[in-house]
Amino acid sequence: MNENNTLRIGYHASHEQFKPSELLQYVQKAEQAGFNASMSSDHYAPWSLDQGESGFAWSWLGAAMQATKLPFGIVNAPGQRYHPAIIAQAAATLAEIFPERFWVAMGSGQYINEQITGDPWPVKQDRNNRLKECVDIIRALWDGETVTHHGLVKVEQAKLYTRAKVAPKIIGAAITEETAEWVGSWADGMITVSKPPKELKKMVEAFHRGGGEGKPMYLKVQLSYDKDEKAALQGAHDQWRSNIFPSAVLSDMRTAKQLEQAAMFVREEDLREHVRVSADPGQHLEWLQQDIDLGFSQLILHNVNLEQERFIDVFGDKVVPQLLR
Repeated sequence: MNENNTLRIGYHASHEQFKPSELLQYVQKAEQAGFNASMSSDHYAPWSLDQGESGFAWSWLGAAMQATKLPFGIVNAPGQRYHPAIIAQAAATLAEIFPERFWVAMGSGQYINEQITGDPWPVKQDRNNRLKECVDIIRALWDGETVTHHGLVKVEQAKLYTRAKVAPKIIGAAITEETAEWVGSWADGMITVSKPPKELKKMVEAFHRGGGEGKPMYLKVQLSYDKDEKAALQGAHDQWRSNIFPSAVLSDMRTAKQLEQAAMFVREEDLREHVRVSADPGQHLEWLQQDIDLGFSQLILHNVNLEQERFIDVFGDKVVPQLLR
């Protein structure tokens, strides 16, 4: 089976919003409902105090992958909070236990998660350079090499003794066109977040321009579905208003409290530009079909409000089977 051509509709496990034990139940329920993939974030802090959770995604992944048969991905930022040799080992272990069911997306990170080390927060260009160094180190370790490296990160005589027969894909995480073009040159694919079709098309073009032509593209779709339009909009505002700022703001804020204060003046209606708010499954179906038409082969659906069970049931009935058909 060529993974590039297999359409996957995934459930996003949001560690910032739910306890790991709850997420385990949601991901099992999503599999039963017909979702055929999953993904989780890997943060140390939530985006706001209202979200209020942040479990350790790597230990949760072992449980979730054992409890389901779904392929999983994680978005990770190696280089500061995590040493790349540790991430190489963690990913190789999951890929050995669960062959060809695990991928890792790598990005340059956000200060809100990385500041816990007490190290200075580099400017974006240095973060990108550090990320690329980490990716090269991780790939070399997966290839069985002994790695010594002295650059923006340091590695001394690291060798991975337990490796997977097939190494996980490394997907480049991109929020801006500039980053999309850059990850096209080194990543096995790209993951980005949902935007209006014109903007998303520019992301696709930038990725292709940088060398991503023919590589898989994944999309984390931020949506809010609930019993009615009002509840969907309120739920999105309650949980996701601190996430709508541009990448440069989100990546440099230090605490969840700061983000919450920055979001004080965000109105409910402002969320519509950043989250697909609708109580109509048919509208969501139409939006998702546009993403598929742009060439995305994996759509990870993140219902940003707290009503997960209703979302899984309704989308499992009225959206996922129609897309996979």
